[in-house]
Amino acid sequence: MKLGTLVLQQLEDESPMVQACFHGDPDEVRALLYKKEDVNYQDTEKRSPLHAAAYCGEAEIADLLIMSGARVNTKDNKWLTPLHRACSSKSDETVETLLRHSADVNARDKNWQTPLHIAAANNAVRCAEYLAPLLTNVNVSDRAGRTSLHHACFNGHKEMTKLLLEKGATINAFDKKDRRAVHWAAYMGHTEVVSLLVEKGAELNCRDKQV
Repeated sequence: MKLGTLVLQQLEDESPMVQACFHGDPDEVRALLYKKEDVNYQDTEKRSPLHAAAYCGEAEIADLLIMSGARVNTKDNKWLTPLHRACSSKSDETVETLLRHSADVNARDKNWQTPLHIAAANNAVRCAEYLAPLLTNVNVSDRAGRTSLHHACFNGHKEMTKLLLEKGATINAFDKKDRRAVHWAAYMGHTEVVSLLVEKGAELNCRDKQV
């Protein structure tokens, strides 16, 4: 369940544009754009220069790419968008840039996880603060039936848990194993998160499927 940071590694023989994004060099990106380098190039894993810029937290480069025609909602072979990537690396400035260019806050990857799921798992609180007002529902479930609150509690992120509850997260939502957020927080030994959930009304007399 732990999502980690969805590490994006530079592959061999990447395009010059992708290399410039990884290096965080806006001037090189401008030079390549002037030379008509393909702004929507995709590598063997269908990752674009914008994926690289978003993951590396290069907001200026992301803005340059989008203004030059980069597709803001392009997906890689895991169906991750640049917004997913920016949330995984906790780059709130890049998240703000992508949202300004109409990035899809409801985009889902192959695990049906939205950018908010990724932000919650990685304790990207500022990113979540940008996402939440644009969402119609903060209780969207992934393929395992887990909401962003489940992911925040599993990983012991108290501040994120508090934010999600303030934004309307359902405290007793259960996943496909009938596990609530409090189940996961307790199972992982996150006592401060358990205390917060209890304070906010988490149901304690509930059983999971014991799978």
